[in-house]
Amino acid sequence: MNVKRQLALDLGHRPAFGRDDFLVAPGNAEAVAHIDRWPDWSGHALAIFGPPGCGKSHLAHVFALRAAAMVVEPGDVNVSSVVNLIEPNSSLVIENGESVPDPRALLHLFNAMKEKGGHILLTSREPPSRWPVTLPDLKSRLAAVQAVRIDAPDDAMIEAVLVKLFADRQLSVSPDVVAYMLRRMDRSFAAARRIVDLADTESLAGQRPISVPLIKSILSASAER
Repeated sequence: MNVKRQLALDLGHRPAFGRDDFLVAPGNAEAVAHIDRWPDWSGHALAIFGPPGCGKSHLAHVFALRAAAMVVEPGDVNVSSVVNLIEPNSSLVIENGESVPDPRALLHLFNAMKEKGGHILLTSREPPSRWPVTLPDLKSRLAAVQAVRIDAPDDAMIEAVLVKLFADRQLSVSPDVVAYMLRRMDRSFAAARRIVDLADTESLAGQRPISVPLIKSILSASAER
């Protein structure tokens, strides 16, 4: 008998972005320490860099709450917006900083925030010193920014991340499901997020519990792509 699949509505989920929700491990402890140390930074800017899904955005939101900082997307940084970004804010977060399209605007923002005595937190995949910047003044500013790496996770960290991702979606899974995932999935935060997303969707669509057979089918389908 065919099981009629329920239409899965993507209602989304709200990740927990509080400081207590962030999972501290050896690979991210230095970045966490710098966020906790604010405003006693060595300079007015700090960069946190690492692979996709490693927790950069989570830490950025922790900082935003702590410093009452505005979170800015790369496309929102342009010459005409700098004044509006600086005047009402003493701290800013620029996510994916290497993608800011206008280097002049980023330079202006750096200089204006420093003059104001404020702080900027940047997130990116690579440290600012390696960004493809040709504007000399901006290149020197970025080279001077203290950059802290979040390393790729070990097994203990991936396990904790899986548990948290399921908990963010209010999903209960057994330890054997998590253990099965650990043995067979790629060791990356991005892979953990992708698999949990698929498990959530497939569980809802098929009215099935999140079990080892369900995870096995998801991993098998992913391997065939």
